[in-house]
Amino acid sequence: MKIKEMNEDSRPRERFLKYGPETLSNAELFAIILRTGSIGENVIDMSNNLIKEYNLDKLFDCSLKEIQEIKGIGPSKAMQILAMAELGKRYNQLIQSININKRKITCAEDVFAHFHERLKDEKQEHFYILMLNTQNYIIGEELISKGILDASIIHPREVFRPAIKNSAAKIILVHNHPTGNPEPSNEDLEITLKLIESAKIIGINIVDHIIISINNFWSWKDKSLIKF
Repeated sequence: MKIKEMNEDSRPRERFLKYGPETLSNAELFAIILRTGSIGENVIDMSNNLIKEYNLDKLFDCSLKEIQEIKGIGPSKAMQILAMAELGKRYNQLIQSININKRKITCAEDVFAHFHERLKDEKQEHFYILMLNTQNYIIGEELISKGILDASIIHPREVFRPAIKNSAAKIILVHNHPTGNPEPSNEDLEITLKLIESAKIIGINIVDHIIISINNFWSWKDKSLIKF
């Protein structure tokens, strides 16, 4: 059935105007964005198929090519979907940056809570520094590298430059393990030791290095394996 053949109270645009966006289903919201369906399939059915195939939590991590595997989704519609996802991510980052100075880090679990949601489903390793003031309140964070962690890539200059710029008193090293196992590798140990030695020279203390996995984390400080 075509959208224009549907009862007016069942059409996404009319329902949006009459009742507001909060009353629409996920498929109806997608229908508003995508606007048109394909031959033999209206835009609501197309949207339902899209959500059924990937679910919202996985859909926004799909590539342009993967989304186009859904019947009726071409390059233009796929870009619309990923553009919407990117705006959502940027909005969340903005809200986080507004509230960031209100957060105090008291333990490794606080760091896990701060990063877990954004890192738990990442397919690549992300290496961050979390910058703190003298009272352990967050004053900023910086993504240092994305991809396979390599001691030759994680250079002290790139790690400590944002910390110096933001007048951080101390930093926490944070990265994720997409494999699901948070235990450190030999490469992780090499990177940590190299940065600790650099921190002593620069005068910005590294208070922990935390590895985040899907449901768990590893803290060097908690394990007392390295004296920071």
